[in-house]
Amino acid sequence: MVGTADRNTEVAGVEGGVGLTALMVAAARAIETHRRDSLARDVYAEHFVLAAPAAAGWPVRIQQVPDGDANPLWGRFARYFGLRTRVLDDFLLRSVHAGARQVVLLGAGLDSRAFRLDWPAGCVIFEMDREGVLAFKHDVLDGLSAVPKAARVCVPIDLRADWVAALTDAGFDAAAPSVWLAEGLLFYLPSIAETSLIDTVDRLSARGSALAFEAKLERNLLDYRDSPIYTSTRNQIGIDLLDLFSREPRPDSAGELAGKGWSTSVHTPFDFTRWHGRGPLPESNDALAGNRWVFADKPRP
Repeated sequence: MVGTADRNTEVAGVEGGVGLTALMVAAARAIETHRRDSLARDVYAEHFVLAAPAAAGWPVRIQQVPDGDANPLWGRFARYFGLRTRVLDDFLLRSVHAGARQVVLLGAGLDSRAFRLDWPAGCVIFEMDREGVLAFKHDVLDGLSAVPKAARVCVPIDLRADWVAALTDAGFDAAAPSVWLAEGLLFYLPSIAETSLIDTVDRLSARGSALAFEAKLERNLLDYRDSPIYTSTRNQIGIDLLDLFSREPRPDSAGELAGKGWSTSVHTPFDFTRWHGRGPLPESNDALAGNRWVFADKPRP
């Protein structure tokens, strides 16, 4: 049984800052799940939203949004998160079917991939995030009697700390191929922390490993402060993303990986909108214009 103090600690993990953005993405995934033309289904997402006092009143279906898809946050931005979920789901499944059996989710947030994707036999899913976020996630999933479809190992750690030791202690084998995912993470890290993380992933990745991450190219994020996505997120749910994002110039992590021998490809989200036939398309004053999804493979011997 979870005591009152423990439950308060768990909920606190998603009540503010970056933890609150995890709830926003969960709400977006819930909305996507209930769409008739859904690109990704996460039946657990709405339960995270409903369990958190900070998300009281947030929609989990587009029908609960008065202006529906015209709403910049719960329409266009939520569609972005739905598309991102599908694209990264596909990447992870391709990678494990190609031979990787270790999946490392860096900044796993409230995603439930260990529970909702059909993993091949022998896969291990390492979920790395701050203790409060993982505790809240565990509490909700445990209450639903959710059963993972692969071995699931939670690694409670702040990625600014010595996460390599924590991951190794949890059973990660650097000699075996792995697939890494940094979804919605690097925006929040100082440039030096991003560079360190990418270098560390390279060092820990055996041949045959793969990595996907999300990056931003803007020279000045404040140029988009009045974009509909940022203003609606501030006004509707009180999250000022630009106060959370690092405003330092971003490193060329895709270029760094290519220089280390990885095969890399860089795409805009709009590439996948056109591929799947739904999702956001470019618009004026577009906060998504600088977003890039990077995919990298470390060639086999």
